[in-house]
Amino acid sequence: MSLLVVGSIALDTIETPFGRADMVAGGSAVYISVAASYFTAPIRLVGVVGGDFPKSEIEFLESRGVDMAGLQTIKGGKTFHWSGRYHYDLNERDTLDTQLNVFETFNPVIPESYTKSRYVLLGNIDPVLQRNVIESMDKKPELVICDTMNFWIEGKRSELLETLKKVDVIIVNDSEARLLSAEPNLVKAARMIMKMGPRIVIIKKGEHGALLFTGDTIFSAPAFPLELIYDPTGAGDAFAGGFIGHLARTEDLCDENLKRAVIYGSVLASFSVAKFGIEGLKELSDIEILGRYRDFIGLSRFEE
Repeated sequence: MSLLVVGSIALDTIETPFGRADMVAGGSAVYISVAASYFTAPIRLVGVVGGDFPKSEIEFLESRGVDMAGLQTIKGGKTFHWSGRYHYDLNERDTLDTQLNVFETFNPVIPESYTKSRYVLLGNIDPVLQRNVIESMDKKPELVICDTMNFWIEGKRSELLETLKKVDVIIVNDSEARLLSAEPNLVKAARMIMKMGPRIVIIKKGEHGALLFTGDTIFSAPAFPLELIYDPTGAGDAFAGGFIGHLARTEDLCDENLKRAVIYGSVLASFSVAKFGIEGLKELSDIEILGRYRDFIGLSRFEE
């Protein structure tokens, strides 16, 4: 089922205790689109790159069934670049360099053919731009999901609150949930965020999994225990892509299917962190994804 993805496209330089990767494709729109492509089509990407963005990466996205008609290419400009170094505790990282480049003036232009998309996932961008995308659709999509971050929560809170009134699902990490709600308890924080507009709240907890909150449900999903984690960059976006991809494929928004979608999101995130950049998401098979999904089920199944 048609999925619109709007977000950043980047060239990242990443250092971890286990290696380094220079100028690799990343950004929320890329991770989300690749992860979702294993579940649904068409995926309609809206983002901006400079003339330095590798043609091979665009061709890869197209090979995964991603419609690139919404990609803006500024030939004389440079692509958004982020450089960071992770510590041995991969939950901690230092940003070494951020160059917004063409992303600084990014204004999503939604092609006419995209405005009927039934599912919309808004990556971590200015909440004003997120709201503009929602309002540009022909009619209200079946599901609108958004991500945000501390920068917007603190710097554009009033605009973010206006956007949340138009959103069905928000995906945030635990620190963002506490900041947005001004509530340290995550259960209470989720309920407070739901009063802001979203009827579904997902709180990511890194290596400790994720929590799903709906009107009637609290669901705790584990993270997959991996022996080697090379690069956590983009794991949250891969989670979001797997989550919405499963929902778009099944067209079922009941609580039980939302739980399955959380697990599929966790599956794609677990593959993402196993290699640098999006390499862990390339060339996966349906058998690998389903096998890891069943492994997740086994993590918490027990007999009374």
